[in-house]
Amino acid sequence: MMKRLVLLSTLFALTLPASAAVTQKDAERLGKDLTPVGAEKAGNGRDIPAWTGGLKKDENHPSGAFHKDPYASDKPLFRIDASNMEQHKARLTNGQMEMLKRFPDMFLEVYPTHRSASYPEHVYAGIKTNATRAELFKYGSGVRGATMSSPFPIPTDGLEVLWNHTLRFRGLSMSFSGVASSVTSGGQRMDALRDYEYYFKYSVPGYEPEDLDNKIFLLKRKTLAPATMAGAITLVHETLDQIRSPRKSWIYMPGQRRLRRTPDLAYDTADVNTNSIRTVDQVDMFNGVPDYYEWDLKGKKEIYIPYNAYKVHQGNLKVDDILLPHHINSSLLRYEAHRVWVVEAKLRVGYSHRYATRRYYVDEDSWSIVYAEEYDEAGNLWEVTEAHLINYYDVPVMYTTLEVTYDMQDGRYFVEGLDNERGSTINYTFELDEKDFSPAAVRREAVR
Repeated sequence: MMKRLVLLSTLFALTLPASAAVTQKDAERLGKDLTPVGAEKAGNGRDIPAWTGGLKKDENHPSGAFHKDPYASDKPLFRIDASNMEQHKARLTNGQMEMLKRFPDMFLEVYPTHRSASYPEHVYAGIKTNATRAELFKYGSGVRGATMSSPFPIPTDGLEVLWNHTLRFRGLSMSFSGVASSVTSGGQRMDALRDYEYYFKYSVPGYEPEDLDNKIFLLKRKTLAPATMAGAITLVHETLDQIRSPRKSWIYMPGQRRLRRTPDLAYDTADVNTNSIRTVDQVDMFNGVPDYYEWDLKGKKEIYIPYNAYKVHQGNLKVDDILLPHHINSSLLRYEAHRVWVVEAKLRVGYSHRYATRRYYVDEDSWSIVYAEEYDEAGNLWEVTEAHLINYYDVPVMYTTLEVTYDMQDGRYFVEGLDNERGSTINYTFELDEKDFSPAAVRREAVR
């Protein structure tokens, strides 16, 4: 079966046209009527303001410290729950409405909108350079001619929007630890404490596309607890053209005492320690090669999305404060009106994946997927995932503080990013290098 899929991918790659870069004239719109990342600079004249630069970098904020809420004085404008969601449905997703119907105690607290997204100036420069030279490989299997951040600030199709998310700037390196928790339909929790280290080769300042060696990032994820899982390590080398050179991945299991290659760490393989709630390609909302699906850009829409989630991003909170039996604590969440790109993916004929249709909502100011909905073959909603974004203004960079996946068919959910009791959050100044992510380096670490 896999040989057939690879052959199909190759045939499609030879027949479908590649996406082309925009003209210099179009690129000159960046920083003018468009923001430097390609969003509409103007507001909507009502509740979405104009973008005026986002949050400024805080030179005095120590990397790794939790971020003070810059909007703590804001009061909610209104609350949406099952009793009034019909009057707000134009700005709600199918998944949000299903969640509100399923859980009567769940609600969305809507606050004033702050377009807080901002990035370093060299990132904006990189995006502008990408605009005139980036191209999709045929069949959307990867991108050429781009570095640093999102390659298509003025997108024309769904694959370009998807790759803007996949290649968005997330810093150069990061290190953090946090709890990932699977919660059963009965409210029982299974927590796992993990260490994470990332090195984003794609975002190295000064690199040209030929310097990347077909790599986006390198990841090492180590389980610290519970004791039955402690010591397990996942190593990933994420590639830019995943048809020509698929991602490389390894797993170290303490009981086996060896690091082994894992050729199946992709698509709908169950993600480790998620109780099979989340698939590998749902990590970071979506990752990996998009070749199993047809991608359709539906356009832009104004909806209420999780944003500026500083209230839940605090070190004095306990995990018990955040995780309720059926969903995370609504009183700790913040939703705002923002414009998003809507992209729908439908499974190609002849391909197998547990999700037949997937819908993504992508924040125009950061190129981050903030909502994802997955449907089964019968068209029934299977899962809903939310990314709760903040601006880590010590960089600055927009990134998630929590990612939550709800299994609508079994009533379970999975949360990643619970660093609240760890004493620190993401450290962006932790010095990492490509050599720290070699299989040999991981073997040495595993036996220590």
